[in-house]
Amino acid sequence: MRKLAVILVLLIASTGVRAVETVKEFRGSGNTTTSIFTVESPWLLDWRVDGDYYQLVALDVTLVEAHTGRYVGRVLHTQRNGNGLKLFNHAGQFRLRISSTLASWTIKIKQIKPEEEKLYTPKNPN
Repeated sequence: MRKLAVILVLLIASTGVRAVETVKEFRGSGNTTTSIFTVESPWLLDWRVDGDYYQLVALDVTLVEAHTGRYVGRVLHTQRNGNGLKLFNHAGQFRLRISSTLASWTIKIKQIKPEEEKLYTPKNPN
């Protein structure tokens, strides 16, 4: 009976929790334009860059509208190994234009709930 009560409490507590949903994942080591992905606001770009030549690694990522190719903006530029998250507050269908030098990269597009947005906002943006 005690186990049943614990399971019931855990189920009730977890009903409000939703895992972040991965919409698309892209991997590579060269230049490419990704396939189309569709997102609602807010969403995350979760990136990772690895390379053997630490000082020569570079990654540039540009967001473009999926069907028109219209430039939305540069969303990432790095010249080091690392990883991070970038939060977006606009919905639509997009593609990423990726340019890399001596780097292996992984980019995940993740959908989050509006109430989860504050979890990904910098506490001290300065």
